Amino acid sequence: MALAQEMQSPGQRWWAHVQYLASDSLEGRLTGTAGYEKAAEYVADQFKADGLQPAGTKGYFQPVKFDVQRIVAAETSMRLVHDGKTVLLSLGPDAILGSQLPQPQTVKASMVFVGYGLHIPEAPFDDFKNLDIRGKVIVYINGGPSSIAGPLKSNARAPQEFIQFIAGQGAVGLISIANPKSMDIPWSRIELSASQPGMRLDDPTLQDSKGPMFTASFNPAHADKLLAGSGHTMAELLTLAEAGQVLPRFGLPSTLEAVVRTRNEVVESPNIVGVYPGSDPQLKSEYVVYSAHLDHLGVGEPIDGDKIYNGAMDNASGVASLLEVAGSLHREHVKLKRSVLFVVVCAEEKGLLGSRYFAAKPTVPVRSIVADLNTDMFLPIVPLNYLVIFGGDESTLGDDVRAVAGPLDVQIIADRQPDRNIFIRSDQYNFIRAGVPALAPAFGSKAGSAEEKTLAEWLTHRYHAPSDDVNQPVDLQAAAKFNRLMLALTMRVADEAARPAWKDSSFFRRFATK
Repeated sequence: MALAQEMQSPGQRWWAHVQYLASDSLEGRLTGTAGYEKAAEYVADQFKADGLQPAGTKGYFQPVKFDVQRIVAAETSMRLVHDGKTVLLSLGPDAILGSQLPQPQTVKASMVFVGYGLHIPEAPFDDFKNLDIRGKVIVYINGGPSSIAGPLKSNARAPQEFIQFIAGQGAVGLISIANPKSMDIPWSRIELSASQPGMRLDDPTLQDSKGPMFTASFNPAHADKLLAGSGHTMAELLTLAEAGQVLPRFGLPSTLEAVVRTRNEVVESPNIVGVYPGSDPQLKSEYVVYSAHLDHLGVGEPIDGDKIYNGAMDNASGVASLLEVAGSLHREHVKLKRSVLFVVVCAEEKGLLGSRYFAAKPTVPVRSIVADLNTDMFLPIVPLNYLVIFGGDESTLGDDVRAVAGPLDVQIIADRQPDRNIFIRSDQYNFIRAGVPALAPAFGSKAGSAEEKTLAEWLTHRYHAPSDDVNQPVDLQAAAKFNRLMLALTMRVADEAARPAWKDSSFFRRFATK
């Protein structure tokens, strides 16, 4: 195996990892399944072959327990009641129920539209100012005013902030409505996810909700059912949202009544952790974390007859890049001052849970972690000429990326879709909340270019679909170039005399002082 890998090109070595991790035999690598266990064993075997030392709690593994919740659709119902009239809501076409937080068995509550549902004292901006939401279900549109920076809006939407805030204000539930222009995938595919199980960490100290919380996502095309009788329409609200304007807040005349039935169990899956030791007598006790999530969606509702959600780009690609960087350090006998901790996490698709557990209970002292470089769905399906760096403006890590990207003729560009909340939607965010400077790179493109169209079409047709498999077109040269960039970035951060530092202007530097 090792000799065969040596004879492959860098792009082929990367692709060989993707081919195994995204093969049908692993059945989509759902956290808590045998397919995920096979993938974890593969990663651990690669770590061993590349000379990484075990750095988990059980060899290379850090086991994590999860509470799993499935919505039993056949026994669940929702309806809106107003002036004695009832509107039945269909699970799937109208709404899907959240399965991550514990659902109440019954709900009967009035509703209030709270704009974007943002509480950001630092902006200052507060959709909840002078609103009484106690005992109510809040309804909101995802996004936020254009006057507020994307990272602030993203942080306010994170469960650690959002759920705890509305629960503290007495809300009994929430209904989110996506802005169609910032939806990654069409509703016809979103409703297929209703059969997916939700998870939360079994550790009660790491749970966002201390009790039941009704949660649902509503089809924006049907949202006027919620707004009926309020004097407002979805078209009106979306016009304001798309212009980046503040949204009105108002009571909704209908009462929401729901009966929710769930099936629960406990499962366990590991994070996989290996260390490439540093050589400097002082700095080797500090760590640069290179992270990627291994899990995907498993087996789900079929699309075009295929029910295995292989997750080739999301995120076998990122794990393969991590393995390629680790392998390059080993093959080239690179000496680094700091140690590099390679952390492959579970349950990212269930709410960043594996990385949340690791960040809360790291296998090295948390203050010894100087940075997290996270790789998730970087999409090497176009040439690598542009990179978007999520978190690149928050710390000196952004300067490091620019320094290594220049010689590779890669241009760093801004995120043109901040309301997608990518900054908080992958594992770097849990390291940030632990006070660790972090970032995540992804392929970018010029506005209006063919590459922009290709990336957008991938989201529409392949993201969280069975077609994200090894049969899709992939640019192996672009992937190899990305891996060279990530190797250079890892080496630069590991060898710098000073630790990466938060920029004075960064909102997130507050976490470093907690």
